[in-house]
Amino acid sequence: MKKVAVVGCGTYMESGYGCPGEWRCLKAAALGEGTFDEPSTVVSFVTCECPGRAVVPNLGMAAKLSEMKPDKIYFSTCLTKGQPACPYFTPEELAKIVQDKTGVQVTLGTHDYH
Repeated sequence: MKKVAVVGCGTYMESGYGCPGEWRCLKAAALGEGTFDEPSTVVSFVTCECPGRAVVPNLGMAAKLSEMKPDKIYFSTCLTKGQPACPYFTPEELAKIVQDKTGVQVTLGTHDYH
């Protein structure tokens, strides 16, 4: 089973813009739905906090503490499609930074649940 890390938008999740938390991302990963091509084990779930500078260190710390490096990193649907959009980075810009620093492929979005 593939090991994955999920990065959610902390502001979106905490501000009540419609995301009740990470359950939709966890469901999609467990069932292999949405952008997950197979059922996957979530080995870490970190939030991106404005302005996004801590995402890479937080992913590194999560991998170190769990002693499991993810095979793939997924940016949550709220991080990639949430409105209002992030004023600091586009999802593509942040994904490139994360991928370049971690060496792990990043997928944009986790699910299409409404």
